This record gives sequence, structure tokens and C-alpha cells, in this order.
Amino acid sequence: MRRYDRLVLLGGLTALTLAGCGPSVQPSRAPPPRRPPVVIPGIPMPASTYLATASSIDLYVIKSSQLALTRASNARLRDFARMMVGAHEGLASQLSFAGRRLNLLPSAELQPEHQRMLDTLQSTMDFDAAYRSQQVQVHEAAVKLHSDFGSRGESPTLRPVAANAAPIERAHLQRLQGI
Repeated sequence: MRRYDRLVLLGGLTALTLAGCGPSVQPSRAPPPRRPPVVIPGIPMPASTYLATASSIDLYVIKSSQLALTRASNARLRDFARMMVGAHEGLASQLSFAGRRLNLLPSAELQPEHQRMLDTLQSTMDFDAAYRSQQVQVHEAAVKLHSDFGSRGESPTLRPVAANAAPIERAHLQRLQGI
């Protein structure tokens, strides 16, 4: 074998050896699906859990109510929906402002449960009944969330926001029951 051929062979083997030493490239994987946070009774809810859940509720109410403005046949439901958009934009703003003080930002995505509810609402034939039923369900959850966090949440910055939101959500629930 000629000297030149040996150098080419040695260079090729060296290149192959070094190529095996580099970082291995893994195929990109989709991120795991977001799961709703787990809350354990009796233990103060973490601020991040409260913020994620409350912001998802606000976003769901806003989106579903915007849909109700065009799809609801009952004028009282449309009036309620109009009120919900404004009220929940206000609640979301307060939540966002307080969350930023803790370096926590509300999510711009719905939690899976709220996304399923919105999907169902978009495809239902009996919009008025589905909208009213879902609003009762989500406002009951909101009252519990804000009441619980307002009384024993881990963040002194977010507790007043929750304590302020609880009676607002109760009033929404009472208004719904009158429709």
C-alpha cells in the first residue's frame, strides 16, 4: 500500500471514530400534553397552579361568551355573555398584573378540560342550553377556586385577587340561575 493510500485510510478511520464521539442527535419529540395541576385538599395551593387554572377559566369564559354573542338565540343569554366578556377581561387583567409581580404569567392556552368544553360548545345543536350549563359548571368551579385560594393560598400577592374574584363569580352564578 502506498503511503498516500495509508494516510487517506487513516484519515477516514479517524473521521469515523471522531464522528461517533460527538453528541448523539435524537429525533425531536412532541412535548408531553399539558395536564391540569393536581390539588391536594388541606395543602395550600401553589400560586402557579392557581394562576394557571384561574387564567384558563377566564379565557374559557371570554371565548365561550364571544361565541354566545353570535350563536345564542336567547336575548338574556346574549346580555349575560356581553357582561361575561367585560367582567372576565377585568378579572384576567387583575390576575395578570398580580402574577407578573411574582414572575408568573397567565397562560394564553386553555387547560384540556376547558378546551373540551369549548369544542363541545362550538359543535352543539342546542347552543343556549349547552352554554348555560357550561357557564354554571365553570362558575361553580371558579367560586371554589377563588374562595379556597383567597383563604389559604400560598401567595400573599395573589390571595387578595382571589378574595376579590370569589364574590364576583358568585354574583355571575346567581345571575345565571335567573336566566
